[in-house]
This record gives sequence, C-alpha cells and structure tokens, in this order.
Amino acid sequence: MRKYIFQICFVLITVSAFAQQKELTLEDAVLKRFTELGPDRLADLQWVTNTSLVSWLSKDRDKLMVRKPGTKSPIQETPIADINTALGLKMKRIPSVNWIGSGYFYFRSKKSFYTYSISSKTGKALLTLPDDASNVDYHGKANLAAFTRGHNLYIIDGKGKEIIVTSGDNANIVSGQAIARQEFGIVKGTFWSPKGNYLAFYQKDETDVADYPILDISTTPGSLQTIKYPMAGQKSEYAKVGIYDIKQNQTIYLNVDGPKDQYLTNLGWGPDEKFVYLAVVNRDQNHMWLNKYDASTGKLVKTLFEEKHPKYVEPETPVWFLPDNPNEFYWMSERDGFMHVYHYNTGGQFLGQVTKGDWVVQQILGFDGSGKKLIVQGTDESGLNSLAYCVNPKNGKMEPISKQNGRHSFKLSSNGKELIDSWSNLENPYVVDVINLKGKKIENLLTAKNPLADHKIGTTELVQVKAKDGTTLHARMIKPSDFDASKKYKVLVYVYGGPHAQMVSNRWLAGAPLWMHYMAEQGYIIFTLDNRGSANRGFDFENVIHRQLGTLEIEDQLAGVGYLKSLPYIDVNRMAVHGWSYGGFMTTSLMLRTPETFQVGVAGGPVTDWKYYEVMYGERYMDRPEENPEGYKTSSLMNYVKNLKGDLLLIHGTSDPIVVMQHNFSLVRAFVNEGIQIDFFPYPMHPHNVRGKDRVHLMRKVLDYVDESLNNP
Repeated sequence: MRKYIFQICFVLITVSAFAQQKELTLEDAVLKRFTELGPDRLADLQWVTNTSLVSWLSKDRDKLMVRKPGTKSPIQETPIADINTALGLKMKRIPSVNWIGSGYFYFRSKKSFYTYSISSKTGKALLTLPDDASNVDYHGKANLAAFTRGHNLYIIDGKGKEIIVTSGDNANIVSGQAIARQEFGIVKGTFWSPKGNYLAFYQKDETDVADYPILDISTTPGSLQTIKYPMAGQKSEYAKVGIYDIKQNQTIYLNVDGPKDQYLTNLGWGPDEKFVYLAVVNRDQNHMWLNKYDASTGKLVKTLFEEKHPKYVEPETPVWFLPDNPNEFYWMSERDGFMHVYHYNTGGQFLGQVTKGDWVVQQILGFDGSGKKLIVQGTDESGLNSLAYCVNPKNGKMEPISKQNGRHSFKLSSNGKELIDSWSNLENPYVVDVINLKGKKIENLLTAKNPLADHKIGTTELVQVKAKDGTTLHARMIKPSDFDASKKYKVLVYVYGGPHAQMVSNRWLAGAPLWMHYMAEQGYIIFTLDNRGSANRGFDFENVIHRQLGTLEIEDQLAGVGYLKSLPYIDVNRMAVHGWSYGGFMTTSLMLRTPETFQVGVAGGPVTDWKYYEVMYGERYMDRPEENPEGYKTSSLMNYVKNLKGDLLLIHGTSDPIVVMQHNFSLVRAFVNEGIQIDFFPYPMHPHNVRGKDRVHLMRKVLDYVDESLNNP
C-alpha cells in the first residue's frame, strides 16, 4: 500500500507572457463552469461489450466514436445522420448508448427504445413508453420496461402491451419508486432479475407520514402542494418488497419479519434468479441482517449474517456475485473501521476478508482475465487520491495499478485485461488513458488543455491542519493571481462539513467551483477544510460526530481558522463564512456558537434544528429526539440567537423538499423574538439548490453581502 503524504502541494496556472489575460466574471464562473471553462471530456465513454474496443461521443454528440486502443487502426465514426435516417428520427444529439455486442447497441430517445447496427446501418424500434411513464427501468435482453404512473407500477413489452403490477386506489401506497428518501444507497424502486423473468420492486405505505405543505405561487391564488416528510422521532413509512413473476402474471411479497418501520435496503438478485438478498436495518440503524429470500414464495431462507455497531451501521451496496459462481458473493462493509470487501457463500459461511488497511474501497470493478485477482477502486491512506488496486483474494496481497496521484475513475474491460482510466489532479485538468493491469499506458485518448489558460487565475494549494486531538485535516486554499505575501487579505471560508461529502481532494482545482476563483481575484483568500465527519477518511473519522452534530465540526473548523490566523498575510479582522445545506448549518453554528470568529456569514438552506430534519438521515446521526434530548438542544441554533455579533444572511429555496422552510422560518422567528436584526432572502419556487441563471443571482447576492460587510465593518 503506497502512502501519500501531502505537506503543501500547489499548482500555478500559467499563461503566455505575451497573451492578454481575461478577467473571470461571476456569470462565466457560474454558467460556464462545466462548458467553455471546464476541461474537455469524452462523453459516454465505455467499453464495447465483449470486445477490446472503446467508444465515446464527439464533443457535440453528433458522432459515435469507436477505437481499439494500442493499435494504429483509425477511429470509426458513426454520424448521427446515419442513425436518424435508419430510424426515421430527428435527433440533434446522440443519447447514451448501451452496447449489446460489437457494432450493435440500443438507446433511448424520448419515449422509445431503439437498436442500431453500425455495419449494416439499420435499426428498429424496440419499445415505446406511454407519455405519462415515470421511473422507467428497461431490461434490454427481455425488451421489457417497468414504469410508474402515479403511485402504481406497470410493465410494457415491445408490442405495446401494458401489464398492471399494482392497481391500488390509495395514493399513500406507492410502488416502484425509491424508498427511505434515497438513503442507504437507494436510488430507484425497481430491480429486474438477470434474465428479466422477474421484477422486484419497493412499495412504501406513507399513510402515517405527516403531510408537509409547499407553497406554489404559480397559481392564482397560490396553492399548497403537499409532500410526505417524516421528521425525526415521528412516524415513518412502512416498506415492503414485491416480486412480480412475468410468466405467471402474479406478485408475491417477501415475508420480512420485524417492526413495520424498519428499513429494507440494498436489494440484489442472485444470478440464477431463484433468490433475492436484502439488508434489513432496524429503525435505530444500529443492527443489520443480510437475509436471503425465495423469489418464488417470498419466504425467508436464512439470515446469512448480522452487523451491529453502538452508533450506526449503514449498508450502501447490494451483494456482488463472483463471475460464474452463483454460490459466492462479496459484501462491502465498514465493520473494521474502513469500507472493505468481505467474502461469503450463499449459505452464510464467512470465507474471509478480501481487502484490508487504512483506506476506503469505493467500488468493485471486477476480476482480471485469469479470474483469480480482484480489481477495485479505492482511496489511498490520505483520502486525497482515488486509485486502482489489484488484490489476491486468497492471501490479501495487493498491488497498486495507478501510477499517477489524483482522482481516478475506472472501467474494466470485459476481458479483464485493461482499464479506462479517467483522472485529474492539481496539475492536470482531465486525462483519459487506457492502461493494463500493471499500470502501463496502452493509449492516451484525451489530455485536456487548461481551459483557464487565458484567464487571470490564482493558485490552489492543499494544506494540512491538525485538529485538537492531533487528527490530520485536509484543507484547500485559493490565493489571487497577484498574491503578495506582504499584504493583508480578507478571508472567505467555505464549509460543508457533513457526512458523505468531501470538499478537498487531489483533483483539478482541488474540487473548487470557479466562483471561488472569481472571489479570490477580488482580493480574498478562499479556504475550505474537511472536518471530522466528512467522507473518505474511515468510519471512525465520520461517526465521531454521532449524537452531537455541530460540536466537533466547529472545533475542527476553528483549528482551520487558527491556521489562517498564523499566516502573516491574513487580515484576522475581516473573515467571512459561507455554506449550503449541512454547510448552512455549520455556517450558522459558527456565527452563533463562536460569535467572535467571523464578521459575516451567509447560510443557504440551513438545518437549524435536527428535529425538523427527516427520519432516515437525522436519526442515524442524532438518534431520536427523546433518546438524545441534550444533543438536540445543543445543536439547535434557536438557542444561540442572542450571541450573534456579526452580519448574517439566511437564504432558502421556498420549495425545498429536503431542508424544509420550517428550519429557516423558525430561526428567523427566534431572532425576531429577541429583537435581533438579520437578513433573509428567499428564492421562490426553487428546491434545495438554486440552479440555472438564477444561480448567478444567488452567488452575486452571497458575494456582494460578504464584500459589503467586510469592507464596511
């Protein structure tokens, strides 16, 4: 295992001495971040199934490109005109394609699925969805699509025949959609069996979940739209798993024992379609059972194993079966303190821990060509880099594949011999290589140019800060292009600070959005620190905040402030803090619980009291309010409004279904009750994030507020 230690790493974005440097505007920084001012990328980059060919879409998505890396063969181009002509379409951009074999793929355009053959330049329509279909899940081999209409679930075949899977009248019974508010890695509600003979689906009963009102101002008069929102400690949804048998035209439900408000997570099929595997988690989220069910009867076959933790357990990925072995699977767990891979058979026998060490496995990529070594993607010990590793499952011996530090993303070829390696770091905006399993480059497909080469851009540095307990914390510092160490600079600290997020890593611009570089050019040092509780540093690093959200995170952020104050070029009397969502909670917490630290804060979409947040996330980290009254009291921002000394701007999208408006309204009311003036700005009809052209307005509001406050203390 290679260990990477960063002291101070930095990149200077160079420009030609004779070129006229452009000033970065806020509008461009926000609206062009992923287009003109972002590095070039290869869209829909993938391996062609069962070949050593790679495919991607041209920059304008008007050509499909296919190439065999490491050869002198030319790139094979399929223009969109050929596809349109063959299928009678008028597409302007080629959608993502799904390869069936060499030269043969299917894709979705609007409401229909099509196949196309590159060699014969012919194709046909496979299946057409009804206009009101949502949550579409297509099975290519079976040519069947599951979809939802309202709260019910349906299937449609290639002949247009609709199959009704559920037909209930009760809108509180929702089938085929994601459950548990998309926690536990749940992102959808339907799961086709490998051959398409069965459809597993989630069903949730929201009868006892409270309705939450969202104001719709687009009607005259305004109207209320309600969502189901289970707040911490209150009644939650009740989940079931159904299995629809295509041939028998019938549905059975898994016989899952336990309280009705437990969580049914990480659903996965066995390769023979006979069994379904389900991680059942209790509502307290400190006990998990991996269960095996008979897909034809719904009966529990066996609990294969259990996991417990005094704080919480959080399974996020389903069983991963070994190729050509329907009796053995891998399971990913944080049970030893870091996310690693464990080996079991389908009888529940533990066959060993496959990966070990103080690093995080992020993804199982597959086996090498011999079928004897496992390829995984994971962090290094610093957590700053994502790399590929080759692991011998029998003895745990591991070798790194990646040769270049940075944030890598990999795709393993069907033959298990090569990887598509897409990566960036502080020095390289974006690179795509094809490499072998020794890390040797077979071919470079793309080395993106610096998209900011003709702009006046400052420096980005990665620095280390020591927490109070000695833990190393990673931080990012952005300085203006004309930085002068003899001057004093204002500071804007950007914070997130919550679980499942990492703001600072060894990638292009260290992950910073371009508005930070715009602000740096206005005479600021921009600083971001990943405190304890954030991702990719191990389970203990993350769960240390359990039952006391905000407390240790503040302590770590203050260590970052202490580091800043140790620098001679920092104006310690002009410091601002800004964050959104969990970062909004942190921003407001810092302004109210450490009121001498920052002169101004801007909090977007902040959690202000965890009892207003949803059950699944909130209870994992805080337990229920009745179980942790002191923790809820300590973290409630309403209890600190009297402490405010600086300027505070609160922002919220009025249609936010994630951090509902009750958070900000309650905090504003607390300020009003104390006669304390603050600023509040709503974004009408926006959800949790403000996007599109309105985001320029948002960032202008944020940065102008900071600038005016610090320039007029």
